[in-house]
Amino acid sequence: MLVDDQVLLRTGFRMVLAAQPDMEVVAEAGDGAEALEVLRSTAVDVVLMDVRMPRLDGVEATTRICAPAKAAAAAGREDAEKHGPKVLILTTFDLDEYAFSGLKAGASGFMLKDVPPGELLAAIRAVHSGDAVVAPSTTRRLLDRFAPMLPQTGAGPQHKELERLTDREREVMVLVAQGLSNGEIAARLVLSEATVKTHVGRILTKLGLRDRVQVVVLAYETGLVRAGGGGAG
Repeated sequence: MLVDDQVLLRTGFRMVLAAQPDMEVVAEAGDGAEALEVLRSTAVDVVLMDVRMPRLDGVEATTRICAPAKAAAAAGREDAEKHGPKVLILTTFDLDEYAFSGLKAGASGFMLKDVPPGELLAAIRAVHSGDAVVAPSTTRRLLDRFAPMLPQTGAGPQHKELERLTDREREVMVLVAQGLSNGEIAARLVLSEATVKTHVGRILTKLGLRDRVQVVVLAYETGLVRAGGGGAG
């Protein structure tokens, strides 16, 4: 589903997606309110969501779309990711102030609107498969910019849920928050990629999170990772 108040942009995205054998644009909307209305009667796997729109912006629309999945994750349900479509936020600016709020709202990632078609298609497929699009450069710059607005943690991470993690899981969480892929984490910690994937899955379950993006946000909020991308010592 394409959600953007600019018809020309929707047309361009639709042409790119329609050329893919494994993708189909099943719906479009010009703002968040219309998107929510359409989703009541249309089955959608992935929503490409603009942030700056009239009536209801993309952040609030994302919050409402992702609420069922976040509630299921918080309840420890393993099928949390099946509750509603995934949201991929499209922003015009690399440091759009709305993007961080969108990630907190439950979006599975964000990309720039001028992203090359190949990267956009790869991101859609990744989000659909249950992964998250966490671009290290843009995500880190975004979170570093908003770090002063996050709760100050004093001497270190102060979040009771983090106490559920083992030392290894916390170590993996820090690297996820720094934007590393499973393969990169495996190389860094001298583990198999399958083992890293298992650790990530346990982190998500223990913390009631939906995907890697939510791991990044929580790591910054709790002080596990601080501005500049370093882990809290």
